Amino acid sequence: MPHCHTLIAALRQKGYRITPQREMVIEAIAHSGRHVTAEEVYAQVQARTRSINLATVYRTLDFLVSEGLASRNDLGSGRIVYATARHGPHLHLVCRHCGRVIEAEENLLEPLGERCRARYGFEPDLQHLSVTGVCADCQAKGEA
Repeated sequence: MPHCHTLIAALRQKGYRITPQREMVIEAIAHSGRHVTAEEVYAQVQARTRSINLATVYRTLDFLVSEGLASRNDLGSGRIVYATARHGPHLHLVCRHCGRVIEAEENLLEPLGERCRARYGFEPDLQHLSVTGVCADCQAKGEA
């Protein structure tokens, strides 16, 4: 079963109605295979139909995030990206000077998760996280 159908089936099983617009947004994010902005999703859906607006795209993406089927991540400078949960856990290192995004190994987050659970009894959502800092190139230029 294609990934978009899995997401749609999960929502229907929870009793949610799937409008044609919602279905197209789900298809766009599920088939992207990468992080996408709401504007990119909107452009993809607009190529198929004019009966959608950007607010509907944002509402649908936020809905998918709230249902745990997608994640939202701030890559700095107003760059908000979305990916389905199938995209898997990962860590972004975002340079606040040049905007470079480095994908780091998600196992770097394991000690943080363990500490949160052991010390605070808190279960963190570390599936998709960004850490802002300064990359090696900008440090070498003295921009730290």
